[in-house]
Amino acid sequence: MILDRIAELLEEVKNMSAANADEIEALRLKYLSKKGEITALMADFRNVPAEQKKEVGMKINELKQTATERLAALKEQMETTDSESEGTDLTRSAYPIAMGTRHPLTIVTNEIIDIFSRMGFILADGPEVEDDMHVFTKMNFAADHPARDMQDTFFVSQHPNDVTKNILLRSHTSSVQARVMETTQPPIRIICPGRVYRNEAITARAHCFFHQVEGLYIDKNVSFTDLKQVLLSFAREMFGTDTKIRLRPSYFPFTEPSAEMDISCHICGGKGCGFCKHTGWVEILGCGMVDPNVLELCGIDSKVYSGYAFGMGVERITNLKYQVSDLRMFSENDTRFLKEFESAN
Repeated sequence: MILDRIAELLEEVKNMSAANADEIEALRLKYLSKKGEITALMADFRNVPAEQKKEVGMKINELKQTATERLAALKEQMETTDSESEGTDLTRSAYPIAMGTRHPLTIVTNEIIDIFSRMGFILADGPEVEDDMHVFTKMNFAADHPARDMQDTFFVSQHPNDVTKNILLRSHTSSVQARVMETTQPPIRIICPGRVYRNEAITARAHCFFHQVEGLYIDKNVSFTDLKQVLLSFAREMFGTDTKIRLRPSYFPFTEPSAEMDISCHICGGKGCGFCKHTGWVEILGCGMVDPNVLELCGIDSKVYSGYAFGMGVERITNLKYQVSDLRMFSENDTRFLKEFESAN
């Protein structure tokens, strides 16, 4: 019967495939040409009984439309494949795979983490978009402290009547310390690496974002001597066993007493050079004993526990190790600059 033949051809058309343009043309000739299968069905249509003409006519039209659409799809697929392979020399030997390198900031950050991990510190992380409570308030910053001003901090949203509701890009990773202290009871021994943001002009010596690693240790009977010994061990691990350190009095809202730490210039051995401004010393971090107010604000009894904290800029440490003179190089993604650190990976 003609309906059986139509069903058989419809199944063939739906499963048509071709490997090249010649095969597509052969299929077109087989089904849609003047001497093709569908044209032959139309010629037989006159012999179909009147009561079946409507059904058979619809089936033939469906078959013809399906064949046309399937051939068009095969042709489009062939053209896409040809365009993708155009210009490709399949006889050419394969290109060598270019191996990437770690970013110098990643190299140094991993080295800092490794050193402190061997001293018992564990990693802690937190959000870069933070609230005022964790960035400033719990770190003992006064409500009118200059760091809260737009001139220094990137605010996402501000609430003039209640600064504690402000949302901002964190200006230091101390916010991670606050989050850990309010959810963890001592002993606490953490390091907090991460990216921070400050509203500064971008120059060879400053950037609007940079990277920090901060450390925090809280337990019973923690002293400044413990802090000094940890930092001395870090400096000698990072810059060499002959490295000396000195601590100068300073001020930070969240530590008391506070200090800046210098290391002996490893370039000139402390004799004085252009890099250390002929002083023989280079500043690398700030540190101090955690202010009792910070402990209390974070829910830790300052009469039972004490602790120390420190923080350093990763770019600063990287500059000291590799003598990179322009901070902008770290964020410009220049592969020529990055390739210089292949041997450090």
